Amino acid sequence: MASAHFSTKDRILGAAEELFALHGFSGTSLRQVTSRADVNIAAVNYHFGSKENLVNEVFRRRMDDMSAQRIAALKAATAQHPGELEPILAAFVQPALAMAQDRHGGGAFVRVVARAYAEKNDGLRKFLSDHYGHVLREFAKAIAVAVPALSKEELYWRLDFLAGSLTYAMADFGLIKRPSGVSEAAHRERAARELIRFAAAGFKS
Repeated sequence: MASAHFSTKDRILGAAEELFALHGFSGTSLRQVTSRADVNIAAVNYHFGSKENLVNEVFRRRMDDMSAQRIAALKAATAQHPGELEPILAAFVQPALAMAQDRHGGGAFVRVVARAYAEKNDGLRKFLSDHYGHVLREFAKAIAVAVPALSKEELYWRLDFLAGSLTYAMADFGLIKRPSGVSEAAHRERAARELIRFAAAGFKS
């Protein structure tokens, strides 16, 4: 029985993610979500309780995994390359770009992230800060060790710029299109490499 519940919940999340990507949060009604997921409104209320909570859970579904990967990569980076900046930045950048390339709706989620930037959803911002703020703080601590000359304020400005650049790179609507004959994985690795070098120079300047 649990698996049926899981699939209903997952169908709702998948439908919501696609619709939020297309129409934004305020532009998407729960009725559209239930129609696309082929469930009734009671199922949405049962699993999520409210539209705001549904928005939060769309993020949690992607962010929990990505955050765990980032923290694991950060631990490995600081253990294997103590005091080096680039491996710390790679631990931040690579899991996000990998998620963006995920065949199961990664691209839709990136557009949802872009919507979140555009719509300035305060409830969502608080949810993300409460649940994932600790990840940024771990990275800030590691970067502070690697670049001790930075003030805390400078460090957080630059981390903010890195997060913005990363979102832009994830969206893949930048100036640099994937050349024909270059695989998505290779293009992603190149994007990661260039972003890491760019960010490292920014943090060290």
